This record gives sequence, structure tokens and C-alpha cells, in this order.
Amino acid sequence: MNLQLPDAVQTYFDVSNGGDISHLAACFYADARVTDENRTHQGIAAIEAWQQQARQAFTYSVEPLAATQNDASLSVTARLVGNFPGSPLQLNHVFLLQDGQIRSLEIAP
Repeated sequence: MNLQLPDAVQTYFDVSNGGDISHLAACFYADARVTDENRTHQGIAAIEAWQQQARQAFTYSVEPLAATQNDASLSVTARLVGNFPGSPLQLNHVFLLQDGQIRSLEIAP
């Protein structure tokens, strides 16, 4: 499915699907926060390390399926498929956006 997502969010999904991890710095605030699997990653270096660790552990792809905008919050439902236990999964990505960048991201089933 081809959704129209804000540039920062589209860049995040492009990176999640194997794109250049250094592009995360363009879409996240320097002090941004990502919460995934009950772990919080604060700041660009920690977010880049989180993406790198996920890539080293598993091969996967993520496909945004639907998006709902509420004020500064954007909720994107995505399908995650890969060589990890429980695949495929449908996950909810809640982005808090500010001035065209991602302030925070929470990922949960």
C-alpha cells in the first residue's frame, strides 16, 4: 500500500527497510526518543545503534498499511515480516511530530 506520509516518517520507514542509517539524523530531533519492546532509546546515536542492532539480529521489512493523524501525533499501522519469532506482526507506530521532524516514536503491538 502506498500511503502519503510526512517526509520524516517516510524516511524513517525507508531506513527501517535497509536504507542508510545516517539519514535518521535528518528525520529525528537530536534528543528524540524511541520506545520499542519496552526499551527507550534517547538521542540520535542511541536511535542509530538501535536500528543497527535490529539489522544485525534479523532480516525484516516493514510496510505501512494505514495512518491516522491527531494534532501533532501520527499513528501508523505497519506489517513487519522477517526471520524473527512471531513473524509476521502488525505494529502500531505512534510518531510525535514537531516542525517536520520526529520528536518521539512509540512502537507497540
